[in-house]
Amino acid sequence: MTGQPIPVIIDCDTGVDDALALLFAVRHPGLDVRAVTCVAGNTDVDGVVRNTLTVLEQAGAKDIPVARGAERPLIEPARSASHVHGQDGMGDLGLPAPTRRPVDVDAVTLLRREILASPRPVTLVPTAPLTNIALLLRTHPEVTRNIERIVFMGGAVATGNATPVAEFNVWHDPEAAAVLLTAGVPITMYGLDVFERVLVPSADVQRLRTSPDPRLRLAGDLLAHRDPALSGDPTPTGGLGDAGAICAVADPSGLTTERLPVEVSLSPGPSRGQTIVDRRPRPGESEIHGGAPREQQWVDVALDVDVERYVKLWLETVEGSL
Repeated sequence: MTGQPIPVIIDCDTGVDDALALLFAVRHPGLDVRAVTCVAGNTDVDGVVRNTLTVLEQAGAKDIPVARGAERPLIEPARSASHVHGQDGMGDLGLPAPTRRPVDVDAVTLLRREILASPRPVTLVPTAPLTNIALLLRTHPEVTRNIERIVFMGGAVATGNATPVAEFNVWHDPEAAAVLLTAGVPITMYGLDVFERVLVPSADVQRLRTSPDPRLRLAGDLLAHRDPALSGDPTPTGGLGDAGAICAVADPSGLTTERLPVEVSLSPGPSRGQTIVDRRPRPGESEIHGGAPREQQWVDVALDVDVERYVKLWLETVEGSL
């Protein structure tokens, strides 16, 4: 590892795979996690705060400021993913309540403070609905001068999961995602096209689950809960999910991206929340015949991922010592 660690702020809705991302981020020597902010998504925002503090405590992380953020999207009601993450958002593993406490400021205030105070431009990593980030950008646009890049887990080029075309984080708050795309800083979209591919082999999951180290057992249990459940293997594989986006910050060479125009569908109906990624080599008939101009932002869209590289990186980091 050469050079100074990358200053990182994570905005999350912890969440099983957000927890996997936190376990990695706080232990990677090339990342300096300056703050974690919480938003409603996988579970309610108070549950997200509790889960985030629990994971940081279980990971033996330094005292990282954690703040409570938005409890619902900008326009729509909150809609959790408890059917995926369990009623508590953490796989219903029965984890102890944290002894750590959140800071006494809200998420937007903490985001502004930590971004502007960082001696180096910050990489912002949202792994959740983008409500906090939209509120930050609209309330304190001056923060963009000290943001190096935003790497967000969200969107999809091909197939969605919340709907046939929309990924959950963007679908949960499409207006917030649209605001993010106008941030005026470099953006990487780590969407479902790569998110769903990074799977930890069953042997590694089992090794973690039987470790004498409670932190590693937690990692193994979280991975087991993220089993895609497609193979019928009694020893499950584990999807890294959101953790892949943090791996992409630590090791961007493992990700293949293409700079493409992206917009978010805000219309009611079956396309709402879709990230429309324009991969056409030339303008189409709509543009040629004077169709209404669309507001498309240029984004580095992840199209391929070195699965073995990121699995190895995550395992070596999480199983290493601080």
